[in-house]
Amino acid sequence: MKILRLGIGLLLSVVVLSSGCAPGEDADREVEADMGIKEVKLITLDPGHFHAALVQKKMYSQVSPIVHVYAPEGFELDAYLELVRSYNSREENPTSWEEEVYAGEDYLERMLEEKNGNLVVLAGSNKRKPEYIKACVEAGLNVFADKPMCIDPAGYQTLLEAFDAAEANNILIYDIMTERSEITTILQKELAHMNELAGDLVEGTAEEPAVIKESVHHFFKYVSGSPLRRPAWYFDTEQQGEGIVDVTNHLLDLIMWEAFPGQAISRDEVEIVDAERWPTVISREQFERVTGVSEFPEYLEDDLNEDGDLLCYANGQIDYTLRGVHCRAVVKWNYEAPEGAKDTHYSVMRGSRANILIRQGAEQNYRPELYVEPAEGVSRDQLKAAMEESFAVLEAKYPGIGLESTDAGWRINIPDEYRVGHEAHFAQVMERYLEFLQQGALPEWEIINMKTKYALTTEALEKARE
Repeated sequence: MKILRLGIGLLLSVVVLSSGCAPGEDADREVEADMGIKEVKLITLDPGHFHAALVQKKMYSQVSPIVHVYAPEGFELDAYLELVRSYNSREENPTSWEEEVYAGEDYLERMLEEKNGNLVVLAGSNKRKPEYIKACVEAGLNVFADKPMCIDPAGYQTLLEAFDAAEANNILIYDIMTERSEITTILQKELAHMNELAGDLVEGTAEEPAVIKESVHHFFKYVSGSPLRRPAWYFDTEQQGEGIVDVTNHLLDLIMWEAFPGQAISRDEVEIVDAERWPTVISREQFERVTGVSEFPEYLEDDLNEDGDLLCYANGQIDYTLRGVHCRAVVKWNYEAPEGAKDTHYSVMRGSRANILIRQGAEQNYRPELYVEPAEGVSRDQLKAAMEESFAVLEAKYPGIGLESTDAGWRINIPDEYRVGHEAHFAQVMERYLEFLQQGALPEWEIINMKTKYALTTEALEKARE
C-alpha cells in the first residue's frame, strides 16, 4: 500500500504507509446551511475509464488541487495517472493536480474509512457502479458519475436506493451528460422551440419518429493525441454493459432535454414500443490492438463464435413514446473509423413547419453541422421570413454564426470557437455540477429524469433480450 504524489508532470515521492493512517476529518466537507459546499475536494474511485481523467483536464477555482485516488493496482490506474500527468506537463495551460494514491484491494473500504474529500468521481467498470454510488452517498459523499450509472434491472434497484439515501443525506448524484454541451445540439434545441419557424413538435409514428438520435462510435480511437488503450473488461457486456444501456443514455437524455426542457418526465409518461440489440464482431488481433491482451480472457469465452471471434453486443435501438411523441435512440459501435472520420452523430427533431437536423457524415467532413429544412407540405418560401427572424434571435445569443442557403433549406454555419470538442465538454459539465454543489441542490427535474432514463434503458435491455 502506498501513496504517490503527482506534481507538475512528475512523480515526486513514494511513501510506504501502515494501515493505521488517520482518516480525513468530516470538517473537510465545509458545508454551510443553504450554501452548499464551499471547497470541493475530489476523490477518484477505481478510475477504469479515461473519462475519469478528462474531468481533470482543467483546474477549477473552487476545487482543491489535491485529489485522493483509491483503486486496485494495475494498468487502469497507471493510465489514469499518465493522462493527468500529461495535463500537468503540457505547454499550454498546464494543470497542477497533486494525486494522492492509495493502491490496494481494499480501496473501497479504505476510501470510505478515510473520506479524504467530499466529491467522488466515478468512471470505470459499470458492473460495480451502483454499489459504489450507494456506498458513497450513504457515507455522506457526493457523486459525479460517468454514464451509465447502472446496466441491468438489479443495478437500477440499487441506484434507486442510492437516490433515496442521497435525498436523506442531502447529497447530490449527477451523471456526466457531456452532449448537452455540444454546440449543434444546443442550437438544435433553441431552433426547435422557435414556434414561428419549427411549429409544434409532431407526434410522429413508429416507422417515422418525431425525434431520432443516432450515434456511431469506435473501439479503436485516439484520446488527447494518443491511441486509446481499453481494459479487456470493456468488451465484456456483463461488466461494461450492452450498448443499449450505455451510450443510449446520452441520446435519451438529449431527447428529454431538447423536447421538454426543464420538465420532469415520470416513468409512466414513457412507453417502450420496441427494442433490439446486435453484436459487433471483434477478432483476436483487433482485441489485442485495443487492449494489449493477446488472448481473449476466460470470462469472454462464452461470447466467441465458431470462428473464435468475439460477439460484443455493443449495438442497440430503442423505439418509444415520450408523452405521446414517437422517439428513437440508436447506438452503433464499429471497430475503427474510416480514414479521417470520427465518432458521428445524427439527429432530427420534426416540427409541424420545419425539421431541425444534425448531420455528421462524409459530406460534412465528419463534423456535426446543423440544418433547417421545411416539413412536408411546407415550402421553402413559406419559411423564409421565419427563418431569417429566428436566425437573428439566435445570432444575438451566439455572435459569429452564419446562415447559408442549401437546396433543401438552410445550414447554420458555426465558428470554430464554439466547437470546443468532446473532451472539453467534461469540464463544462463539471462546472454545472459545481454550481449545483454550491447551491446545495439539483433541480428536481434532473433527479426525476435520471431515474426515468435508467428505468428505460434497463427495461429496454430486457425487452431486446426476449
